[in-house]
Amino acid sequence: MKNKKKLQHFAWTVLLIMGLFSLFSLQSCREEEVFEEPIATFQFEVSPNNWRRIIFSNFSSNAISFHWDFGDTHTSTEKNPIHIYAGAGTFEVRLTATNGAGVTATYAKTIEIRDPFAALALLAGETSKTWRLHRVGTSMGVGPNPAQDRAWWALANDGSRPCVYQHEFTFNRQGQFIFNDMGTFWGEEAVFVAPRAATCFAAIPANMINRDGADVRAWLSGTHQFTYDAANNRITLTGMGAWMGLPQLGTTAVSLVPTPSRTFNAVIERRVGFDLLTISYTYADLHWSFTYASYSNPALEPPIATIPIPWGTNLPDVTPTQMFLTFESRLPAAMALIDTVSSGSTAAFGVEDPLNPTGPRVGRFNRTAGINWQELQIRTALPRRDIQFTNFTTARVDIFIPAATDFALLQRHIVIGFADMSQTQQWWTSPVQFVFTGDAVTVGSWATYTIDLTTVRARTDLDMIYIGIGGGGHPNAGTFFIRNLRFN
Repeated sequence: MKNKKKLQHFAWTVLLIMGLFSLFSLQSCREEEVFEEPIATFQFEVSPNNWRRIIFSNFSSNAISFHWDFGDTHTSTEKNPIHIYAGAGTFEVRLTATNGAGVTATYAKTIEIRDPFAALALLAGETSKTWRLHRVGTSMGVGPNPAQDRAWWALANDGSRPCVYQHEFTFNRQGQFIFNDMGTFWGEEAVFVAPRAATCFAAIPANMINRDGADVRAWLSGTHQFTYDAANNRITLTGMGAWMGLPQLGTTAVSLVPTPSRTFNAVIERRVGFDLLTISYTYADLHWSFTYASYSNPALEPPIATIPIPWGTNLPDVTPTQMFLTFESRLPAAMALIDTVSSGSTAAFGVEDPLNPTGPRVGRFNRTAGINWQELQIRTALPRRDIQFTNFTTARVDIFIPAATDFALLQRHIVIGFADMSQTQQWWTSPVQFVFTGDAVTVGSWATYTIDLTTVRARTDLDMIYIGIGGGGHPNAGTFFIRNLRFN
């Protein structure tokens, strides 16, 4: 009996030891459990039916929980979320993955949400958008190539062709192109003969007979179709008589009669308060360009000058406290009161500084071939006024003449002058001008030319500022650069 009790006691002791050993072993395994470092990564794709709907695919490993930050103040804890952005933009998406031990890993990727119809919206708005010739500076012109697109001739809103500034060109998101002649048409001399040539006339079918006797009424108001190739900056108008720019300009050649379609280059820029659409036609020996504007607030659009200022007019006076033209752009911040007008030499705004490509933009001064006497002319913005210079004592301008300039053809000569253009066509008979020649003209680097305005201040009739580079009396072309015309 005693031996049996001893055996039972031994058995319980063995079981107790084995249980304690098992418990110790289990606890040791738990204490030794290792969690691998988490790895966070993801990819995304745009929903085919909604460009704002982004589908995220989570390829993280060794993680049990996730936190997404979509970069637009929204977050998610789903493993594979779908997020709808409010609109286009660039967003940094951050995924944080956490393992069982609470260790985290983060992966960030910048994504760009693009509206595939953004370019079309810039041209045609949300539903439609109307464009008219830009009424500031020059609005159309022709030259030998894109770099000198208005060197031979340019038109400004000066009252000489008021009807062309009334025309409206509307692009509809559904693909319609609508031209509204507003009841008036300009008689291009290449197309029409007297009495309609070189004048505005009533836009009625009876007047739409070209110089060859052909009926061109299809150029009047009408609804057509368009396609826009934003990737290649090309617009195609389809429909007999559809036109933009000048009615006779076709895709590859001039036509004196309406055509069923035409294609042209088109570049759209956003500006403060309005957008600019520049279209162009390039042929073998000439390049036409046209600038149209569409204002977000129509009240901001400048008025149309309807009557050319006749010679001999005494303009109203203006006495500015600041006046400058930086040539960086045509934005208001780059100019005060003054702007270039159509003249022999021209200026392209906002070009790259040849000596400092990453610096502020400058103007390219284009001296036109074939014109013996020429200059870049600058006048007040409409309405034209006589400038009283009483608040200024000096004027200065920066000019860069490239070292490669051939002075066998051009003169080492700069003139800065002031004239009364409203009194006579021969404004050059009584100017106030300042001349820099020879060693006073710097070549190969930017130089500032400063003039004393004492004699200018004594005049009360001056309405035009002009700058000439390269000398007069010879027809040679030249390319220079200009910036920071300021009155102090």
